[in-house]
Amino acid sequence: MKRAAILLLVGVASIGASWAAFQALTPQPPPLSRYVPAGSLLYLQATDLSALLGDWNASPQKASWVKSKNYEVYSRSRLFLRLEGAGEQFAAAAGLAPDMTFLTQVAGTQSELALFDLGKLEFLFITRLPSASSMQSALWQTRAKFETRSTAGVTFYVRRDPESQREAAFAVNGDYLILATREDLLAAALQLMAGSKDRRTIEAEQWWSQSVAAAGPAGDLRMVLNLEKIVPSPYFRSYWIQGNITDMKQYGAAVSDLFRSGKEYREERVLLKKAATAGDPTAGDGASAVADLARLVPADAGSYEVRAAPSAADCLNVLETKILVPHRGPRVAPQAAPDVQLSSGETGSSSDLETRIDQAPLKTPASSDASISLKDLFRKSQVRAVLQVQATERDKDGVFVRIHSGLAFIAATDWPENAVRSTLADFLRPSLTTGNLGFAWQAKSGYQELDGLWNFAVAVRGKYLLVSDDSSLLKNMSANMNQKPAQKPAVLVAGFHHARERENFARLTGLLDRLNANPGGAPASEAYPQFFSDNLASFSTTLAGVFSETVVIREASDKVMQTVTYEWSR
Repeated sequence: MKRAAILLLVGVASIGASWAAFQALTPQPPPLSRYVPAGSLLYLQATDLSALLGDWNASPQKASWVKSKNYEVYSRSRLFLRLEGAGEQFAAAAGLAPDMTFLTQVAGTQSELALFDLGKLEFLFITRLPSASSMQSALWQTRAKFETRSTAGVTFYVRRDPESQREAAFAVNGDYLILATREDLLAAALQLMAGSKDRRTIEAEQWWSQSVAAAGPAGDLRMVLNLEKIVPSPYFRSYWIQGNITDMKQYGAAVSDLFRSGKEYREERVLLKKAATAGDPTAGDGASAVADLARLVPADAGSYEVRAAPSAADCLNVLETKILVPHRGPRVAPQAAPDVQLSSGETGSSSDLETRIDQAPLKTPASSDASISLKDLFRKSQVRAVLQVQATERDKDGVFVRIHSGLAFIAATDWPENAVRSTLADFLRPSLTTGNLGFAWQAKSGYQELDGLWNFAVAVRGKYLLVSDDSSLLKNMSANMNQKPAQKPAVLVAGFHHARERENFARLTGLLDRLNANPGGAPASEAYPQFFSDNLASFSTTLAGVFSETVVIREASDKVMQTVTYEWSR
């Protein structure tokens, strides 16, 4: 019995070794980029497109999103209508709609999509799909409506819509299904598959080869972009949601890889600069300072951002907008025309006897001496990095949502504690009191706090300056001082605790939008969803399974590397 067990184990091991050797000798399928002709603006590849589509179609996120207010707003957008129009033109050319059923039928494992024109949405699609499956698709069944062509010994099919002049072409070449919106693109792909050396491929183009060389291993989904041609496009400027066109002009190409594993989605991005920049002598110190300040982030923080090497003006701006003067900023331009109030010309009302008309309204000092003093303080201290922390909480009655902010600055030298407190008090005094009431500093355990009604706390620990409008938040930040930095040097580290902030965001924006929820008394079915309380809140509900998001950015002289990680709670 013992001898039989040993023989069984030896046999299993031999089979395993043989299988491993067989896999090592089996040639891997060539990358599909080898069959893409030059001239593409965007290249998208998937290791298993069919599995990705299956996961998306079966996900609760898709079921929730198509019923959400966010999708309702998207369905009214110019982008959606433009894509819908392009889909209708493709359907007229191909004879069938490019819906999810069609996409599922033509999606194989290893797949690529190369986009050649942003405006016309001209593309080439290649996927590894068994020929038997390709011939069962609706596309193959309608081939009688197409004209036949031949190149490199392969027959392919072409159909053109006379009204839009759109083309649809497809071919089945062994276990490859090729689909294109231009006849020449499909013919070129078939010729490259046949081994033609007369055509340049996307792999020979500098933007593509440099991007792939700068990136690591390909993820489950990879996107490579020719930014030098994409960014100047009017379509990119119109539909790029981030709106940072000026920032994007410095990059010539980019590559992004998405990795999916368990409860984590990770995106690795590399943006290649058009021209290498000279290294900033303070960049290394700033990156180390970011890692240093990141350890101060409390575990229950709603959101945070640590940025390297801020200027004195940047430090003053974040201190004013987050804590000292949070209401400062231009008024948002209204989207609706103002109502016309017709009257006989009277000004004021007999019922309003409290408004003084003989005194000038109070003004917030925009650029007072105190602002200059604060800026000088930051300039002399040579701030290496700044940390912003925000968190929300419900009040005791559960009605209102309060937002608390905390800041931390790390300087090249120790902060002058007395000068810090006096400069901050001088800045705040004109806005809060006509005397010195509430502006006496009280010593607490590890920090100083104003004795007025407004909660304002400051802590100075050598090179560290901590400021907050909530003493509890400041104490939580200070409590992490003794921890060792876990983050590697970076120019920016940011995070968002979606699970913690989701309900408070919906509550706060719902209260703020309540008066404007149905302007003009329009029927609820015709009212446009509010941006924050309906649009974004419904998108947040759709992605309720996303627990948190973190962003880490590192920079070199010739490229920027970004890592975006999404943690799922389920």
